[in-house]
Amino acid sequence: MGKALALREDFDAAGLRSLARATKHAGQSRRLLALASIYDGASRGDAARLAGTDRQIVRDWVVRFNVDGPDGLRDRHGGGVAPRMTPAVMEALRRRVEEEPIPAVHGVVRWRQADLGQWLFEEHGISLSRARLSEILRALNFRLLTARPRHHAQDPDAQALFKKAFPASLAAIQARHPDAAIELWWSDEARIGQKNKLTRRWARRGTRPRAPADQRTASAYLFGAICPALGKGAGLVLPWCNLEAMNHHLAAIAQAVTPGAHAVLLLDQAGWHTSPRLVIPPNITILPIPPRSPELNPVENLWQFMRNTWLSNRVFRSYEQIVDLCCDAWRQLLDQPWRIMSIGLRTWAHGF
Repeated sequence: MGKALALREDFDAAGLRSLARATKHAGQSRRLLALASIYDGASRGDAARLAGTDRQIVRDWVVRFNVDGPDGLRDRHGGGVAPRMTPAVMEALRRRVEEEPIPAVHGVVRWRQADLGQWLFEEHGISLSRARLSEILRALNFRLLTARPRHHAQDPDAQALFKKAFPASLAAIQARHPDAAIELWWSDEARIGQKNKLTRRWARRGTRPRAPADQRTASAYLFGAICPALGKGAGLVLPWCNLEAMNHHLAAIAQAVTPGAHAVLLLDQAGWHTSPRLVIPPNITILPIPPRSPELNPVENLWQFMRNTWLSNRVFRSYEQIVDLCCDAWRQLLDQPWRIMSIGLRTWAHGF
C-alpha cells in the first residue's frame, strides 16, 4: 500500500471552502470541499465518500492540488480532435476571398463556394460541406454582396488627392466669404422612366418572385441636391437634362441655402455642370469632383435608396404619372432629414 501524500501547507480548510463558494466550476468546488475535509483531519476514505468517489481519485486530486494549487482541481478535457481550420488556414482563406480571381487562370469572374471549397482541398487537404464553408465565410465577416459599378478608366489616385486637398479647398472658399457659414451640398441627376428597374424583395426560398416590367420609353429627369449636415435638400423634376435645366436646379438650390450662408456644391464634370454659360447664383460655389468618381457623390446612394423604396417594381402609365411619383418620392425624402444625414454624411468631407 502506497504512502499517504501530505497536502501542501500554504492552504487550509477555511481557505479551500472559501474558494469552493467563489468558483463557478462545480467539479472544482466538489474537489476543494473534499480536500478541505482532509485539512480538518478526515481520512482519505471519508473524503472520498464525501465527494462520491474512491480513494485513488482523491489521491490524484491531492497530486494535482500540490502541483498546481486550486487551479489544478478544475475539469480537464482532452480537447478532442485538433481543428482542421487552423488560424493559418483561416487567414489564407481570407486572403483568397479578398483576391479577385483571374478569369484566364481560374476560369471564373467571381469566387463561388465550390471554387473556394476546391481550393481548400487542393491546397490544404481540407474537405468541407457547402453549409460548413458558408459558416466559416460568415465567421470571417464575408457576405455575398452586389458590387457597385466602377468605371474602367477611374483614377483612384485622383480621388485620394481630391479628398486630401478638400480641407484646403474648403478653407480657400471660406476665405473668399469670411462672413458666411459654409454649407456642403452634393448634386446629381437621375433618369426615371417606364423602362424601370427590378429590385430585391422578400420571398419564400425556392421561389422566383415576379414584378411588372415595361418596355415603353417615356421618362423624366430628377435633379436632386442634398446638404447632409443639415438634413435638407432641393429637387426638380424636368423633361430634359441640359444646361437650361441645370440653371433652374441651381436657382432652386440657392433658395434652399440658409440665408447668409454660402453653399459649396460638389458635382461631377458633366458638360451642363461645367459650361461657361451656366448661371451660378452668388451664394453657390461649384467644386467639381474627379471624373468617373460616383463614389464621391452620396446622391448616387440616394438614388439607389429612392429606387429601391419608392420608384422601382412598378409600371408608369404616362409621363405625368412619372413626374407625380418622382415629386412624391422626393417630398417623402425631405420629410426624413435623418435619412439624408445617414446616407449623405462622409467622413472625408465632414470629419475634419
